Amino acid sequence: MFYVVGTPIGNLKDISTRALDVLSSVDIIFAEDTRTATQLLNSQNIKKTVKSCHKDNEKNVINNIIQLLEQNKNIALISEAGMPCISDPGEFIIKELIKNNIKFEIIQGPTALIHGIIASGFAGSSFYFHGFLPHKNKEKDTIIKKISKKINAPIIFYEAPHRIKETLSLLIKYFQTPIAIIREATKKFEETIFVYTEDDIQHITIKGEFIIVVNNSQLINHNDDSIQLDYTDIISNLIKRRFYY
Repeated sequence: MFYVVGTPIGNLKDISTRALDVLSSVDIIFAEDTRTATQLLNSQNIKKTVKSCHKDNEKNVINNIIQLLEQNKNIALISEAGMPCISDPGEFIIKELIKNNIKFEIIQGPTALIHGIIASGFAGSSFYFHGFLPHKNKEKDTIIKKISKKINAPIIFYEAPHRIKETLSLLIKYFQTPIAIIREATKKFEETIFVYTEDDIQHITIKGEFIIVVNNSQLINHNDDSIQLDYTDIISNLIKRRFYY
């Protein structure tokens, strides 16, 4: 059996009993970062063969994985932190397993995006997860501008510490403030910061991984008049008029 296993995003105590049972029972563990995986396994006194599976070799290891599964080996896939396939390796492997009619199980675990949306206070009935933005500022600016106009819901981004300030400087150009920043989620020095101005950005501690949440749940303005509709009103009106899509 192939298992997709969620692991802690920071605090090692967040690992589930089911995840520990699977990691203890499989024959081989494929991990995004073998060093991080070894630290996690050592903390739980689990000794297993750990092989590398990251974004640059994912398409190469799939044949090895399928061969091992055909030999009735049990395999677990873990990312550096959180759930595989969510801004992490695993998506290609899952598609190939489905294509080859190979069953797999998902062992749920912590996800940074859910942590972020709750910590921001912007949580509602819907949200949009974008993940990482492009590295280059011009491409990043283009995508942010496009998203700001098309998504009417809270939006979640991930960002690395060395790019957090430049990304936030672009975000405050297009989104209403405050923008929520969650740093070091689940760890000892976790903090949630609300950014209103460029000055706030300059005071952020540049350490750890970041979750960014913008609240783009805006009312729709029609020209400059006072007419405002939200999506609930629009859908209700369409149903009344018997417009179906």
